Amino acid sequence: MYPHNLLPEGWPIEVHLYGVLIAVGILAAFAIIIFYGRKLSVSEKMIDFIFFNGIASIAVGFGSAAVFQSFYDYIATGKFEFNGKITFIGGLIGGVICFLLVYLIFRKKCDGTLSQVISMLPCAILAGHGFGRLGCLFAGCCYGAETDSIFGVEFFVKHGHEYVKEGVTRHPTQLYEALFLFAMCAVCTWLLFRFKFRHNMSLYLVTYGIFRFLIEYLRADARGELVGGISPSQFWSIFMVLAGVALYFWLEYFWQKYPSAFPEAKEDKANK
Repeated sequence: MYPHNLLPEGWPIEVHLYGVLIAVGILAAFAIIIFYGRKLSVSEKMIDFIFFNGIASIAVGFGSAAVFQSFYDYIATGKFEFNGKITFIGGLIGGVICFLLVYLIFRKKCDGTLSQVISMLPCAILAGHGFGRLGCLFAGCCYGAETDSIFGVEFFVKHGHEYVKEGVTRHPTQLYEALFLFAMCAVCTWLLFRFKFRHNMSLYLVTYGIFRFLIEYLRADARGELVGGISPSQFWSIFMVLAGVALYFWLEYFWQKYPSAFPEAKEDKANK
C-alpha cells in the first residue's frame, strides 16, 4: 500500500512502515508478557527469564525466517540466496526451538515452570504477528490474487527507484490475516483471564494452522511448491495442527500427573 521511505529525501537511512510495524509488534509482544505475567501472579524471575529468552529467540527466529525463505526460493527458482525476505512460519520454528533449548538448559534457575505460562505466550505471539502482517500490507509483500471484490486493494510496485501503482486490485491477504490474528489474540486473552484456560497454545497452533493453510489459496506471490502441489507454508501448517492436537493431550496428561504445575487447579478443585 505505502512502501515509500518515511524520512525526507537525503537522509542517510530509510525508514519504512514495514520496519516500524515489525518493531511495534515486538514491543507489543513483550508488553503483553510483562503485563499478563504480573496479572497472573507469575514470579518476576520467570517473567525476566521469558523476556530475555524471548529476545534471543526473536533474534534466532529472524535468522531462521531468512534461511527458510531462501530455501523456499530455491524450490521455486533453483537459486539459493539471501535476499532480505523472511517467512513467519520459518521464524516461528527457529524461535520456538531456541526458546525451548534455552529453557531446558536454565530451567532449574527459573522460579516456576513453563507449563504455568504456556497459555500466556500465544497472546504475545498473535499480537506481534498481527502487527507484522500489517507491515506486510504496507510493504506490498505476501499479496493476494487479483479480485474484483469490494475488498480489493491496489498495491505499489517498484520500478527503478520509484514506486508506482500496479494497476490491478488484489485480495489484501495481509489484512485478512492481521484481523484474524488480533481476533485470536482477543479470544485467547478472554479465555486466559475468564476461565484460566490452559490450552491457548494448542488453540493457537490448530486455528492458525488451519487458517494459514486456507489463506494460502488466496495468495499470489511466488512461494514454491512441495509434495502434492501444496506450498511450504501449507506443509508446515499441517504440522502445526498436528502439534496443537498432540500438545493438548500431553498437557492434559501432564496436568493430571503433576497438578502442582498448575496452581490454579487447586483453587478450582477447592471451589467445587
